[in-house]
Amino acid sequence: MLFSADFYPTQEEAIAQLGQYFQSPEEDDVDESGILQVLHKVELKEADSEYLQARTANIMEKIPEIDEKLNQAAAGWKTKRMGKVELTILRLALYEMLHDDAIPEKVSINEAVELAKKFGGNDSPSFVNGILAKFVVKGARAAAEAKAPEENKVCGETQEPRETQASQEPQEIQASQEIRASQEPQETPVPQEPQEIQASQEPQETPENKESEA
Repeated sequence: MLFSADFYPTQEEAIAQLGQYFQSPEEDDVDESGILQVLHKVELKEADSEYLQARTANIMEKIPEIDEKLNQAAAGWKTKRMGKVELTILRLALYEMLHDDAIPEKVSINEAVELAKKFGGNDSPSFVNGILAKFVVKGARAAAEAKAPEENKVCGETQEPRETQASQEPQEIQASQEIRASQEPQETPVPQEPQEIQASQEPQETPENKESEA
């Protein structure tokens, strides 16, 4: 279905013809070995056919954007020079990588390489793999660059309170020490007994008193 995107003069006409794919009669042919090959046979439920039509239409609408990215990545190989098989595979895989989060990038690339092996030439798998691998590197680099400012912002926000807290700690310690010092009972000096005065007040014995006692 996606292979026929370039068969019509306008994108609108290509999307309008998608329904014809399911209405076309069965086609078959005999190859050189005499084996019957089925060329076209659609046996899908109505829900599945509607899903395929809607998904293919979405990819076709994104073809200008996808082709522009392919032209930037494929140095010397513009989309006009690519084979229709390789171009269709690249469009499908790149759409999944850019717009379908449900499919991992590695799965999209592996499936694209397998399709290139089946429907393309000998060099098709390596060509498809080389083009798609560039988008994985670019995507990882862009994600890292987008994440770096957020990490720096978070680090800056978390460091400021720590610095403020560190500057407040000595003041808090000093204030607590002052409060503790003011609350502790101070030792009052113990009054000393006036020994000298007491000694001077006691009556001293005189020699006369001693003789009278005798």
